[in-house]
Amino acid sequence: MEEKNVFVRYLNWPVLAVALFAYTTAQAQQVPVPPKMVPEMTEFWEPEPRVVTPGMGMAPPSDALILFDGKSLSQWKAKGGGGDAGWQVKDGSFTVGKGDITTKQEFGDFQLHIEWSAPDKVEGTSQGRGNSGIFLQDRYEVQVLDSYNNRTYSNGQAGSIYKQHRPLVNAMRKPTEWNIYDIIYTAPRFKDDGTLFTPARVTVLHNGVLVQNNVEIKGPTEYIGLPEYKAHGKAPISLQDHGNPVAYRNIWIREL
Repeated sequence: MEEKNVFVRYLNWPVLAVALFAYTTAQAQQVPVPPKMVPEMTEFWEPEPRVVTPGMGMAPPSDALILFDGKSLSQWKAKGGGGDAGWQVKDGSFTVGKGDITTKQEFGDFQLHIEWSAPDKVEGTSQGRGNSGIFLQDRYEVQVLDSYNNRTYSNGQAGSIYKQHRPLVNAMRKPTEWNIYDIIYTAPRFKDDGTLFTPARVTVLHNGVLVQNNVEIKGPTEYIGLPEYKAHGKAPISLQDHGNPVAYRNIWIREL
C-alpha cells in the first residue's frame, strides 16, 4: 500500500495530462478519408424517363388528352346543368355561346395548351372587348381579353391571373389572329383539417412569351373582394361566357 502511494505521489501529472490530450487529439483526427470523386459517382441511370413524342406543328405530344379536336365538344358539358356544351363548332374551332362550359374530366397538376382568337369585329373597350376566361380547376382564372391597343386595368388584361397578377408583358396579337396560351399549373394542397398547406402556382406563356413566371395564386378568382382558399380536390377546366364571341381551337392537356 505504501509503495502504491509513493508511485502516485511521484507521478508527473502535468506531463501525463499533456500526453493524454495529445493522444485524444490524434485519435479524433483519424477521420476516414473519402475516396476521390470520379464522374460516375454523380451519374444516375435509373429511373429512366419515359418517352413522349413531341407533336409536329400544331399537333399535340403523344401523351396528351385532346380536349378539342376541331370537330366536336364531346369532352365538354354545360356548366351547372351538365347537359351538352351548346357552343357552335365550325371550321375547326368553336365560338363562345350562351353559358359557361366545363370539361367532363377533372384534373390536378397539368400542362394545358389552348388557342383563342378575339372577335373579327372590334367592338367595345376595356373589359367589354373580346372577353372570356380560362378557369383552372374551375376556380382560378387566366384572363382572355382583346388587349391589342385596348387599355384596361393591368391585372385584368390578357395573360393576367385575373385581379391577382398582371402579365409581365403584353404579347397580344391582332384581332382575327390566333393567340396561344401554354399553361403549367400546380394545384394547391390542403391539410387533413381543410386548411391550406401549399397554394396553387402557375406559369403562362402567351404566344411563346413568358407572362406569368411560377406565380402564387392567392385563391379563387373574385370580381369583388379578396380571394380565400377552400379545400378541394381535382376539378375541371372551365371556359367563360362573357358575352363576346371569342373563338377557341386546338386544346390539349397533359396531367403531371
